[in-house]
Amino acid sequence: ILKKAMSALDGDRARAETVVAKLIDEKYIDDLRYSSAFARDKSSIAGWGAAKIRYMLSAKGISKDTIAEALESIDEDKASGRLEKLLEVKARSLKDDPQARLKMLRFGMGRGYAYEAVAIVTDRIIERWKDSED
Repeated sequence: ILKKAMSALDGDRARAETVVAKLIDEKYIDDLRYSSAFARDKSSIAGWGAAKIRYMLSAKGISKDTIAEALESIDEDKASGRLEKLLEVKARSLKDDPQARLKMLRFGMGRGYAYEAVAIVTDRIIERWKDSED
């Protein structure tokens, strides 16, 4: 924002800093608000897990405390339901693959979910496969 303000004000850094400070004071620029919205959207729309969201926010320069607070806005029950749906869709393409479990684990963790959560859901899906074959 500071760079954009300086560009708009012909390089006047002092005025640009004043503008940015005013925007922060009036909550137009708020890392927590941005981070919370980002976390909710990426979790619900893109199906990302907390680890991926945390990584992406830290890459944007957001503080760890703000990220932790933003991640609290994610509904854990909905997130685990999304994980299950994502893995079920992935599992359909891996039905006869001998490395299906490994590929599902890698896929779930790549989406930012914790290993433990991915392993539980993956094992549940594979168990359903075995039950349906019997």
